[in-house]
Amino acid sequence: MPAKMYYESDADMSLIEDKGIGIIGYGSQGHAHALNLKDSGLNVSVGLYEGSSSWSKAEEEGLKVGTVAEVAEDSDIVMVLIPDHLQSQVYRESILPYLLPGKTLMFAHGFNIHYDAIIPPQNVDVSMVAPKAPGHRMREVYTKESGVPGLLAVHQDASGNAHGVGLAYARGVGCTRAGVLDTTFKEETETDLFGEQAVLCGGVAALVKAAFETLVDAGYQPESAYFECMHELKLIVDLFYQGGMEYMRYSVSDTAEYGDYTRGPVIIDDSVKEKMRDVLDQIQDGTFAKEWITENDEGRPTFNRLRDENAGHPIEKVGKELRSMMTFLSDAD
Repeated sequence: MPAKMYYESDADMSLIEDKGIGIIGYGSQGHAHALNLKDSGLNVSVGLYEGSSSWSKAEEEGLKVGTVAEVAEDSDIVMVLIPDHLQSQVYRESILPYLLPGKTLMFAHGFNIHYDAIIPPQNVDVSMVAPKAPGHRMREVYTKESGVPGLLAVHQDASGNAHGVGLAYARGVGCTRAGVLDTTFKEETETDLFGEQAVLCGGVAALVKAAFETLVDAGYQPESAYFECMHELKLIVDLFYQGGMEYMRYSVSDTAEYGDYTRGPVIIDDSVKEKMRDVLDQIQDGTFAKEWITENDEGRPTFNRLRDENAGHPIEKVGKELRSMMTFLSDAD
């Protein structure tokens, strides 16, 4: 049975048109949600900490701004869009005291709800609208009368209208223009973490570095290795994005296609899938979540060490030099 998708006509905007919507945070997602909702004619305010550098930026965009506590108190719908590791403390200190019966608590990622870092009172709705794009892209396509797909989940339906309110919110930020898919907090959280770790960030970065090192160790120029293993990756990903694997294979040479079929499975074999299953197990049983929460509680010693180590990798030095010569990169911004 195909997944259920929702579009513009499925969303009842009367459910939120008279509600106060508080956006907590004004980063990549926060600014896009707030501005898209404002442009949709909804009553939006932004909650920030005192002294935030985003305060004047949000005001310049015509948004009402206050402290997190002020916005949480004044809003009927509170959307939390600050980083995962900050959410539980901010929630306890500045949101929970004002989370009165009948209000809606929303998220764009299920991490803190799914792993019980935040446990809301039973008399409020708890839902999620997760646009499937970075905030700047979400905002860009909205201003062009389009939208990015989104996910919708309901964790707690105290009012009986949690799904409808979530769908109206999704329309307000533009997601119903492209399609909104029903999911759960569990599915969104676990698949999102797995995708980041196994493919989108961890898997791709590790594969690129390993390939670069293999060529350099074999005596090839680092610049040639960079072009082949990192620079051209965008060209291939764009083909995936546009038409899937079939379109990518149609677009490359027959030599490349044959190498894809015969050598790709040599690199990504059953042992890699077994390791992926191990990564997924640690996401599902909460091992990764506990590790990440502890890492932040202890001041991020491992995170900071790994960030420094990876920033110093030779591929970064070579890449920085080569990208400085590519004027088209800055022209595309």
